[in-house]
Amino acid sequence: MVSKTEAILMCRCPRCRQGKMFAHPAFHRKFSVMNKRCPECNLQFEIEPGFFWGAMYFSYALNVAEMVGVAILTSFILNDPGPWTYVGILVAAIFLLMPINFRYARVLMLYWISPIKFDRSYADRTYHAAK
Repeated sequence: MVSKTEAILMCRCPRCRQGKMFAHPAFHRKFSVMNKRCPECNLQFEIEPGFFWGAMYFSYALNVAEMVGVAILTSFILNDPGPWTYVGILVAAIFLLMPINFRYARVLMLYWISPIKFDRSYADRTYHAAK
């Protein structure tokens, strides 16, 4: 059985914690293609039209936390470089982390905001079907 934390980190369905939410790997040119339904339990991920618009707030929070961390690391590693060095490194980090932020914003939205809860019967059904 997969724990909630593992399911979030692996971008799995919140109901069965088995099915993949995204069709391609994170660093693929089609990183944003999300499955419409869970391949294991058939849950529709977008529970209402425009549901994932709220994921922008999660993405913003992730981005701010990452940029603070990158700025602190830059300061320590490069011994407080000039402002343009910070700008260059932060812009590069924003673009490198964009696929991760996109995915985890949606995953966190489904796990924390949506009414969808883990259902052991779906997890057991997909686990036994795989055997």
